[in-house]
Amino acid sequence: MNNVIRSNTSLLDDFFDDFFGRPIQRNSTSCMRTDIKEIENGYELIIDVPGFSKEEIKISLDKGYLTVEAEHQEENEDKKGRFVRRERFLGSAARTYYVGDDIAQQDIKAAYEKGTLTLEIPKQGTNVKEKHYIAIE
Repeated sequence: MNNVIRSNTSLLDDFFDDFFGRPIQRNSTSCMRTDIKEIENGYELIIDVPGFSKEEIKISLDKGYLTVEAEHQEENEDKKGRFVRRERFLGSAARTYYVGDDIAQQDIKAAYEKGTLTLEIPKQGTNVKEKHYIAIE
């Protein structure tokens, strides 16, 4: 017996409903797509942040979590005409990556070129905490 479930709508109708009915997603993961590559001494994060300038990007490190934030301020609009549709992103986006407690701020190298932020993070940082053993009496 064939286990195919059929609906009252056609495949073509589903396609057009999805295409025209979905709102444009503007969340941080669609705006800040990331590739993570293992390199000789660590990892390289290649993050897409198109349309943002270097000054609009902030990188912070707190308790082992590396956060990349980018924010666009509303530009002064030309008073001629009105927008019929506006798809360019205005606002902010952020993405957080866990890099480990032993990574310090000075261990991370960052570069930005043509809408791509590249971060180099070592496998082991300089903020290594030593184990302390307790003597048994």
